[in-house]
Amino acid sequence: MDFKTKPFITLFLFLLFSSIFSLTFSAANKPFSTDKSHRVGSSAVFRVHGNVYPLGYYTVSLNIGYPPKLYDLDIDSGSDLTWVQCDAPCKGCTKPRDQLYKPSNNLVQCVDQLCAAVHLTSDHHCSSPDEQCDYEVEYADQGSSLGVLVRDYVPLQFTNGSVIRPRIAFGCGYDQKHSGTTSPPSTTGVLGLGNGRTSILSQLHSLGLIRNVVGHCLSGRGGGFLFFGDDLIPSSGIVWTPMLPSSSEKHYSLGQAELLFNGKPTTIKGLDLIFDSGSSYTYFNSKAYQTIVDQVTNDLKGNQLKRATEDPSLPICWKGSKSFKTVSDVKNYFKPLALRFKKVKNSQMLIPPEGYLIVTKHGNVCLGILDGTEVGLGDLNIIGDISLQDKMVIYDNERQQIGWISYDCDRIPKL
Repeated sequence: MDFKTKPFITLFLFLLFSSIFSLTFSAANKPFSTDKSHRVGSSAVFRVHGNVYPLGYYTVSLNIGYPPKLYDLDIDSGSDLTWVQCDAPCKGCTKPRDQLYKPSNNLVQCVDQLCAAVHLTSDHHCSSPDEQCDYEVEYADQGSSLGVLVRDYVPLQFTNGSVIRPRIAFGCGYDQKHSGTTSPPSTTGVLGLGNGRTSILSQLHSLGLIRNVVGHCLSGRGGGFLFFGDDLIPSSGIVWTPMLPSSSEKHYSLGQAELLFNGKPTTIKGLDLIFDSGSSYTYFNSKAYQTIVDQVTNDLKGNQLKRATEDPSLPICWKGSKSFKTVSDVKNYFKPLALRFKKVKNSQMLIPPEGYLIVTKHGNVCLGILDGTEVGLGDLNIIGDISLQDKMVIYDNERQQIGWISYDCDRIPKL
């Protein structure tokens, strides 16, 4: 996760939590069935707003509290903890006070097993049983959130018609730091979609309400949808690839991918990849990045595109004889990329030009793949929103696999 307005990265929320919370139901609805097969047979769907450029992030609106109040949250598959800006008072917050979350006798106590997991140290101790549970999370872009853990109602409507309001734990952040050179995003907080046990997804699964599956479909035209549970997964056509073992705690990883350019192998093999919906752009290590730049640059020789060094939007941009309005105006100049996975036969992710290019406000086309080593990621490779657009991407934590399929993400399921 990052405090968007990329190219900053979301990644590594070093938290692992464990807690199961009591479930209560809205008085206006019948109690949810206790039959297990019924309880895990539905999904919760959220409409997504935002885009890769110019906004730089995708969000959902989540109701929290009773009576419920809407909070717009940055969706982030690279972290687990969901948090909202807190009226405590709040430092580094971007919302007016009446839009902040105000705790009301619902703090998680220090002795709670969840709090011990937050601190991830064997010497965690509490000075008193009723002491509050503080948290601090730091992200790879050097952004952070400091606050307290709380529990509150999160009303959800499921695709089978049920409406429930389980009590869910999340962070109430009263000190946010943004490391970017631009203004912080206007969102209220972060919706952590990672597979740690503290994520909303894991908590809902622990309550027996859904299967431990989350998916998103980000439209290249902006917007899309997000879902918890497996109700919306197509019955065929999905490319499935096993998660790496490291996915079990922090983020969603795939391994041993080979980079292809225009359907032909390059010298880049053995890439380990992280899928991160909290990163607008895609990042490769320096060697892979330079290979892509060289391949694209050499392929463009002889056509009318020229380097637009005056465009500050991204490191590498090109201009034409006239301004471009959309990627569709220029995509025919570029060739597709692909990632082919060694361990699964015929498993590959196609990245068309629309999956690695943006058109800026200056009318130029820019490469939306960046050098991860240059920004401190070392040898890590991040598949960000730009390359996940117009695909339904599914993170199946029960079967430990990630799947994708080309999809019309403008076709929002009935909410």
